[in-house]
Amino acid sequence: MRRDFLVHWCHGAPGTLVKAAEVFGEREFLEAGEAAAEVVWNRGLLKQVGICHGISGNAYVSLSLYRATGRNEYLHQAKAFASFLLDRGHKLLSKGEMHGGDSPYSLFEGVGGMAYLFLDMVDPSQARFPGYEL
Repeated sequence: MRRDFLVHWCHGAPGTLVKAAEVFGEREFLEAGEAAAEVVWNRGLLKQVGICHGISGNAYVSLSLYRATGRNEYLHQAKAFASFLLDRGHKLLSKGEMHGGDSPYSLFEGVGGMAYLFLDMVDPSQARFPGYEL
């Protein structure tokens, strides 16, 4: 039986591990964050468009790792998530193939998060997940 992994920001692992590596300076946290981000990259086009449990939040996982490691691979992943949303986000929402959560226009569940990501992609090196990466 195939089941989806919990791959969104609200599920914790990738973003929390990258932040733990930054705070504690432990390489193991960063390596675990990279492993979790691999799952996000492979399985991250699920559910919604927002930043809490959606594709926009998955882009922030890649952006966090890009800042932490300087590896362009993570920047390319973030750009791929953002490009997918730019190209297909509103089409998928209007067809009902993806939903905007209980608050379809909000920052965390809806298109507000998608818009925030698009603004952050203007200068990805300065992008921060709102309210978490201060």
